Amino acid sequence: MVEDVLAATRHEIVLTNRNTLEVSGVIRVESFDSEEFLLQTDYGYLGIRGQDLHIKNLDLDQGRVSIEGNIIDMSYLDVHMPASEKAKSIWGRIFK
Repeated sequence: MVEDVLAATRHEIVLTNRNTLEVSGVIRVESFDSEEFLLQTDYGYLGIRGQDLHIKNLDLDQGRVSIEGNIIDMSYLDVHMPASEKAKSIWGRIFK
């Protein structure tokens, strides 16, 4: 059932000129300031780091967030991944 919900929801990240970021599939904005955003998405938590960051547009009914500023880094924070899976993914990357 959860897989059906995820399949129906589209999660996209569009970065334009490294200063405008549009994210869809956003459930909640957990925290934000001028240097870091933490978004809960349909596919996990997404951390965004940068300088002079601010929200350009926010529509949680549609699951969309637009952020402007100097984007430095984006990464998913897989806090729900079991430790055994994390170890497998690390070893898999080392021995590719």
